[in-house]
Amino acid sequence: MDDDWDDSCEAVVVPPPPLQNHDSVDEGHSLSRGRGFPSFNEDDEKENGYGERRGRGGRGGGRGRGGRGGRGGSREQHSDYETNGDHDDRGRGERGRGRGRGGRGGGRGGGGGGGDRNDYEDNEIGENGETKKPVTYVPPEPTNDETEIFSSTISSGINFDKFDHIAVKVSGENPPRPLESFETANLRKYVLDNVLKAGYRKPTPIQKNAIPIIMSGRDLMGCAQTGSGKTAAFLVPIINMLLQDPKDLISENGCAQPQVIIVSPTRELTLENGCAQPQVIIVSPTRELTLQIFNEARKFSYGSVLKVAVAYGGTAVRHQGDNIARGCHILVATPGRLHDFVERNRVSFGSVRFVVLDEADRMLDMGFMPSIEKMMLHPTMVETTKRQTLMFSATFPEDIQHLAGRFLNNYLFVAVGIVGGASTDVEQIFIEVTKYEKRNSLKQLIEENDGKRILVFVETKRNADFIAAMLSEQQLLTSSIHGDRMQREREEALQN
Repeated sequence: MDDDWDDSCEAVVVPPPPLQNHDSVDEGHSLSRGRGFPSFNEDDEKENGYGERRGRGGRGGGRGRGGRGGRGGSREQHSDYETNGDHDDRGRGERGRGRGRGGRGGGRGGGGGGGDRNDYEDNEIGENGETKKPVTYVPPEPTNDETEIFSSTISSGINFDKFDHIAVKVSGENPPRPLESFETANLRKYVLDNVLKAGYRKPTPIQKNAIPIIMSGRDLMGCAQTGSGKTAAFLVPIINMLLQDPKDLISENGCAQPQVIIVSPTRELTLENGCAQPQVIIVSPTRELTLQIFNEARKFSYGSVLKVAVAYGGTAVRHQGDNIARGCHILVATPGRLHDFVERNRVSFGSVRFVVLDEADRMLDMGFMPSIEKMMLHPTMVETTKRQTLMFSATFPEDIQHLAGRFLNNYLFVAVGIVGGASTDVEQIFIEVTKYEKRNSLKQLIEENDGKRILVFVETKRNADFIAAMLSEQQLLTSSIHGDRMQREREEALQN
């Protein structure tokens, strides 16, 4: 819909007052009390002469946790794992937040904060190495209840009758025969049971062709529309192949070694000195798609020794890092968070068997290709000939073709329907209304489909909030989801 709604009524969100732990003395002086939280606006502190509040440096000096120094402003050079404070300004030093144990520092303006960081803070590391504001949101732990795991299966909107009439083109040398059914796919019994419990009765065109290709050990470039069953097309054969020898999935210390990485765009790990080394990497462009793949992977691997982990932005780094460090065979991730864990030496590609790039065209549009190239060319990444690489995309532009040529080995190309064309499984109806009739027309459409879940797409974040508020006022349960909403709110909007 166009964004010419009458949005004179805007929702204004007033942020809470900043948490402060200093009393302003004179300009150029800061007196820290207790451990201290970072100021709400770090730039304001710098302008007013406060030292940077990075790392637990000494108070004007000292090494490590809470060392004391004399008068003198504190300015600390900060790296990801170590802080070395150079105290060179005037004013009282502050108590920072680094790590390590140290004695009391001495002297006016002297001393340094130190100590190696053996763990990591909740700050995210950006593409260029910059430290972002820490995120503290910890999502609810996923359920282990079988009924709940399989209850999230989506079946509405799937039109199996039309699938048999969709054209499929397979290009490449010696492609295997497509599947006729899941029962003839040579799946392990409990993998097949999970597929059936998840509500899958008949394979879609992409599943009919992709599953035997992947199980034959070939690389794959698949072009199919969203909603065509791509997720199951790569998860089912990957999980089945990982379980061919379950003994290989258990490390000496009884911890599952990561064998699948799902990146949205992020990776997976196997543990070696605290560094995960997954065997499969699945990368997807958005947090919501990453969570969807994560949940599907838990369904298809239910009852097995496989462990599935997820990594995406907007959540506490430490929480996700700890989960991955416990060991995982499948890691679902977005590119930014995956890059973060790799830079922290928490993830390695040394044991990778599968790399999956889901919705590669969207990752290209969103500017993630540099991150993908860094991952594929990482020093720890397994050679192209020693892993399987799978790419899925709704379109096949020149940049995607170039990417496939660089990172796929002797691959097969599967195109379902018209590449880049409108999905033949979606009915499109256009309703012409004036600018001032939009609200009533939208309300009427929603009331005509009472009891169904409905998505309304608009162009801007502000209009998303405005329309959600407008519909809620008319007793229609509505929520909005966009990039400015907190991760907790985004997840709650989808769950509720």
